[in-house]
Amino acid sequence: MRILVTGADGFTGRHFAASAGACGHEVVSLQSNLTDLDALIQETAQVAPEAVVHLAGISFVEHADAIVFYDVNVIGTLNLLDALVALEQPPGSVLLVSSANVYGNCKQSPITESQPPAPVNQYAMSKLAMEYMARTYLDRLPLFFVRPFNYTGPGQNINFVIPKLVDHFVRQAPVISLGNLHVEREFNDVQMVCETYIALLSCGQPGEIYNVCSGRPYSLSEVIQELTRISNHDLRVEVNPAFVRPNELHRLCGSPEKLLTLLSGHGVSLRIPTLVDTLKQMLVADGKS
Repeated sequence: MRILVTGADGFTGRHFAASAGACGHEVVSLQSNLTDLDALIQETAQVAPEAVVHLAGISFVEHADAIVFYDVNVIGTLNLLDALVALEQPPGSVLLVSSANVYGNCKQSPITESQPPAPVNQYAMSKLAMEYMARTYLDRLPLFFVRPFNYTGPGQNINFVIPKLVDHFVRQAPVISLGNLHVEREFNDVQMVCETYIALLSCGQPGEIYNVCSGRPYSLSEVIQELTRISNHDLRVEVNPAFVRPNELHRLCGSPEKLLTLLSGHGVSLRIPTLVDTLKQMLVADGKS
């Protein structure tokens, strides 16, 4: 199928394009700025996509300008949907990427899709606002939402904690400054996420929300222990209070039950690499860069 991808030049986009291409799909990277509706209308008409994967957005939680979250994540998505509605033949599937951050801090763990959202930062709030806004298009577009939990892999920006750690281990740096070492996150593999998105384009149901997760969280202390074991390098960790977020999510772990049930019903089994496998790939890739 011909898949129009926004954010195809980003971390996830590059991996998605490679995975989709390997499956025989034609991937077309959106070139227009999401804030330019006229350009979006013209470009989407030229592409005539059979499916759309909307990856583009501001994803770094600590981005300095909160307004940009809403300009890109909400208004940019609004413009994209308006452009898709204007097509003579609408796409058969539209995947919109939200975030597990919309759940906020909650007692339930693993978190299911029925958990009421409770965002604690502007990034998460902008993603939830995007979801609500997009639902007004359900009568015109077959769109659905994914809420990926934390994931990583080769090529991710070192602004994110796992690539930052890998970089320090590759350089055999003596010390690293981090925030709270005891927060627990899933650190899934980007390849698993991309393969999930590709599968959902064929079976995702309009209006539905799917957690993209493994249900296996790790603390940063555990990640550091694994990297130490793999690399045979001891890294001294200093906790910098400036890196401790005031609205930190203490534990973020999802239930993949809904996703796995859907995929298995369509004959698809989800391959979930181990954290060790992902870290080894990142160490090798970073060492060659």
